[in-house]
Amino acid sequence: MKFSKLLNAIFGLLICLISSVIWAQAYPNKVITIVVPFPPGGSTDGMARAIAPKMQEVLGQNVIVDNKPGATGTVGAGFVKRAPADGYTLLVTSLGPLVIAPHLLPSVPYNAATDFDYLTVGLQSPNVLVVPANSPYKTLADLIAAEKANPGKLSFGSSGSGSSDHLATEIFWQQTGTTGIHVPYKGGGPAITDAVGGQLDALFANVNSVIQFINAGKLRPLALAANKRSPVLPNVPTFSELGYKEVVAYGWQAVLAPKGLQPDVKAKIYKSVIFALNDPQTKKSFIDIGYEVVANTPEQFAQYQAQENAKWKKLIESRNITAN
Repeated sequence: MKFSKLLNAIFGLLICLISSVIWAQAYPNKVITIVVPFPPGGSTDGMARAIAPKMQEVLGQNVIVDNKPGATGTVGAGFVKRAPADGYTLLVTSLGPLVIAPHLLPSVPYNAATDFDYLTVGLQSPNVLVVPANSPYKTLADLIAAEKANPGKLSFGSSGSGSSDHLATEIFWQQTGTTGIHVPYKGGGPAITDAVGGQLDALFANVNSVIQFINAGKLRPLALAANKRSPVLPNVPTFSELGYKEVVAYGWQAVLAPKGLQPDVKAKIYKSVIFALNDPQTKKSFIDIGYEVVANTPEQFAQYQAQENAKWKKLIESRNITAN
């Protein structure tokens, strides 16, 4: 009897193992959807649409992009969290829903630390502090001196309350002992337009969002909130070089999936994403506009998410930042 039970247990285990292998080998056998939790046209949407065709080449199935905006990205992220962990629904998102929104909103429909399988940080772009081309402030020292002479009066735009550029502004004020007027916009485009037009005194923005205006002489870069200088802005110093080591703020885009992917399926998806990010033509198009291609491992991504989460949580709480 005991031997019979042992045989049944072994047989059951073999069936499970064989089924698992067959299931993984069958993946993918239908369309894969990348959910972007923001409207079309932004940086996150741009990355998703750039990598989807290259992922198709590896996976042998169509990969489509579905925009599900709302509540600073948390609606789309919540949708992916609730999707089956079968590899057919992925999330391409910015840092906002993962490490900022959970500390700004009363509640979000997911736990960013535990409800997703982290695949890779695809791209990152540092924030750069810019002023209008006709601004009297030629250097960072000029701007800081003006702020100290006129506390709380210079206007700093952002793409919205709680955005990475807003938080970069808050770090800047914190580290320089200055204050200003935060002017949040509904997106980066309108903020950049007003900065170019001289309606704002200054603006933090991701390099990829403003590089064309810098190159056209419509915006003047003063300093880069990065660990190192940018290849597309080699003459712009970092805040660290100018004595403000803590003023570091990157926007980044990443790929995730619902928690619980089969290991072989996760490996296939990861391989396709890394192939897409490192495709020579795609990679060059990213780098040319100021992105850095990261393409790190799931383990590195999880560690980075934890570090970013702790950093922004501390700032949001210490500065009493709200989403309003």
